[in-house]
Amino acid sequence: MKLENVLGLGIAGNFAGHLEQAGETPDFVNVKTETALAPKGMFPFYVPKADSQLGVYPFSDEQITLPEDLGNNAHLQAEPEVCVLFDIHYEFGKISSMQPVAFSAFNDCSIRRPNAHKISDKKNWGPQSKGLSLQFIELDSLQQGAKLDGYRIASFLKRDGEIHVYGKDSSIASYSYFHQQLLEWMQDKLNHQADFGPLENLNQIVHNAGFPQQFLVALGATQYSEFGETQFIQSGDEYIQFVYPQADYSVADIAELAATEILEIEGGSILRQKIVGA
Repeated sequence: MKLENVLGLGIAGNFAGHLEQAGETPDFVNVKTETALAPKGMFPFYVPKADSQLGVYPFSDEQITLPEDLGNNAHLQAEPEVCVLFDIHYEFGKISSMQPVAFSAFNDCSIRRPNAHKISDKKNWGPQSKGLSLQFIELDSLQQGAKLDGYRIASFLKRDGEIHVYGKDSSIASYSYFHQQLLEWMQDKLNHQADFGPLENLNQIVHNAGFPQQFLVALGATQYSEFGETQFIQSGDEYIQFVYPQADYSVADIAELAATEILEIEGGSILRQKIVGA
C-alpha cells in the first residue's frame, strides 16, 4: 500500500507514563491541557507536498533505516502504537468530520533529541523512518464498544537471536483519550492548535498540504518494558509488533508467536522490521 497523499499525524502523551519513560516531559512543561489525563497535543510526521524534511515519504513495513548523519550512535527508540486511517471532510477551511476507515500496527520510531525545537524534528529523518504494517483491518467507528476496543498492542525486539519484550502488552481501550472524546479532541486540535512550544499550527499544515482527503493518525505509544526503556535500537535488531484481538489470543500466545517467523494472524496486524544502518 502506498500512502503518498495522506497526512501523517501523531498524538503526544495519550498513554500514561510514556512521555516520562521517553524523557520528553520537559518538552511540554509550558503546554497546558484541558485535564490532567489529556494528551499534550498532535504533531505531523509526514506532510504531502511539503518542501521540508516532513515531505519525505517515511513509511516501510520491512525496515527502519538509521539516520545517515548519526548511524549507530543515534538514540532511537521504536514506539509501539495503533494507527487509524480516516476519511476527512471539510467546511470553510476547517475539518468538519473524521470517519475511521481502517487500523493497523504502527511504529512511530523517534530520535531522542532533548533540545529539539518541535516534536516533528524527532520524527522523520528520511525514507524508512516509520513502521507501518500493510495488514489494515476495516473499521467504521471509534465509538465505545466498536471493534478497536477488543484489541491489544504488543511489541518485542530481537537482538543477537534473543527476543525481549519491548513495550508492555496493552489494551487499546486503555488510551487516556479514546472513543468520542478522542475524536472531538483531535478535531479541535487539528482546527485550533497554535504554534507554541513543541507544537505546531496544524490548520496551517493542513492548508499547505492541499486539504488531504485522508489522515493517518497514530494514537499514542504504549509504556516500555524495562528493556525497551533503557535500550536504543541498533543495526541488526529486529522490531516485532502485534495489534491483535484479545478474544482470540492471550498475552502468552503472542509472546510465543513473536519468537517464530509468523507474518500473519487471524484478525490482527503484524509489523516486522529489520533495523539497518544508513
